[in-house]
Amino acid sequence: MSSVTERMDAPPVVADGVRLESVTKVYGRGSGAVTALSELSLGLTSGSFTAMMGPSGSGKSTFLQCAAGLDRPTSGSIYLGDVDLAGLSEDALSRLRRETVGFVFQSFNLVPSLTAAQNITLPLRLAKRRPDEEWLREVIERVGLAKRVKHRPGELSGGQQQRVAIARALVTHPRVIFADEPTGALDTQTSKDILRLLREAVDGLGQTVAMVTHDPIAASYADTVVFLADGAVVDMMSAPSPERVAERMTHLEV
Repeated sequence: MSSVTERMDAPPVVADGVRLESVTKVYGRGSGAVTALSELSLGLTSGSFTAMMGPSGSGKSTFLQCAAGLDRPTSGSIYLGDVDLAGLSEDALSRLRRETVGFVFQSFNLVPSLTAAQNITLPLRLAKRRPDEEWLREVIERVGLAKRVKHRPGELSGGQQQRVAIARALVTHPRVIFADEPTGALDTQTSKDILRLLREAVDGLGQTVAMVTHDPIAASYADTVVFLADGAVVDMMSAPSPERVAERMTHLEV
């Protein structure tokens, strides 16, 4: 496990940053019901990088939405650290997401009228928290945006916009960063840069990252790849290589 940089306001390290216990998610009712997750149990070790892979309809996105508290499961339990999400009201769940979860999406989800610096600190302003200026400077430096903080998203490349999104995800000291196809809209070289940043967030900052991806190369940056099919975990791979991941995915697709 990676060493963790100690910070006064960082969340305590626990064995599992995220834990799902017998989680089922069903959309719709009756004959039209679709089971997206089926009795899924999985723990993501704190301070690790996990990639989630599987064919279309395997439950990857539903896993991310439920694990991040964006959607509630039909049954089962989900824990962020030692907090049971099922016991939280909608307001408390929103506050937990805002304060302890970071998100990185394929579409960046930046506010066009705000500068890079303002986009990065937006979660703190929404939570009515003052930024830790030293930490903010470190995050901006780590993602390579020191000279671009006054630029708005329209003045930044796709890769720079994704760097802003990663900095925004890091600035709150989240317990977990959930990344949904974070390199899907980027070229090959920029994708490698973004994946190295996520890797550095784990190795250098002790962050926990859960990434949904369809790309074997992206998955190879993770410590572990979890393969889903029909809403359930069907395999796991440690120390993945692009070739091994691609070969396993070929069998899943079949």
